[in-house]
Amino acid sequence: MTAGSPARILIVEDEPKMAALVSDYLRAAGHEPHCVADGQGVVAAYREHRHDLILLDLMLPGRSGLDICRELRTFSDVPIVMLTARVEEADRLLGLDLGADDYICKTPFSPREIVARVKAILRRSRTADRAVPPAVEIDEDGLRAAYQGTPLDLTPIEFRLLKTLAGTPGRVFSRDALLDKLHADQRVVTDRAVDSHVKNLRRKLEAAGADADCIRSIYGVGYRFDA
Repeated sequence: MTAGSPARILIVEDEPKMAALVSDYLRAAGHEPHCVADGQGVVAAYREHRHDLILLDLMLPGRSGLDICRELRTFSDVPIVMLTARVEEADRLLGLDLGADDYICKTPFSPREIVARVKAILRRSRTADRAVPPAVEIDEDGLRAAYQGTPLDLTPIEFRLLKTLAGTPGRVFSRDALLDKLHADQRVVTDRAVDSHVKNLRRKLEAAGADADCIRSIYGVGYRFDA
């Protein structure tokens, strides 16, 4: 998939009118939508067609969107956008923890917002190819990192934080998801400890020439690395 080419988008939505409306808007934007209305057929449909992005409803007959997201992430890094009528923070965080790239609340429903979010996520995934940005150099064996050739003096936790965030630019990580990546043992720490590590990592990246907001705070959720 190259920049500007039509994207194959799998719409997983059990409400026919909503699925048709989203499909029409995406087709008008130049994409190739494919609709599935039952949770049981999603993984098989993706394996057959290898879509470029999945719009995944949370509540589906046959199987929940969260279960589907969990299985997809065992073998694919396809961008996944959750569509949900639930507005509770816990539901959003759970979807992100399972590997969703973004979420859109269906109340109020805006097909234009969906198209805009899809465009933004496709742009990020096409540009970065879901890999560490060229500006960031990661040496896992030596626990060393650099930004545009400038070495970064990182603690082991800061190294793992940078590797996680920069490894999938554009993806939002909740604090709990980051904590799971940062500590190899099962020590008890608060999720706010992540904020302190992010602050220190930002400072070191800025000193090496990175933008001040290369690690962006997503209110009420967590953090995202913008390449």
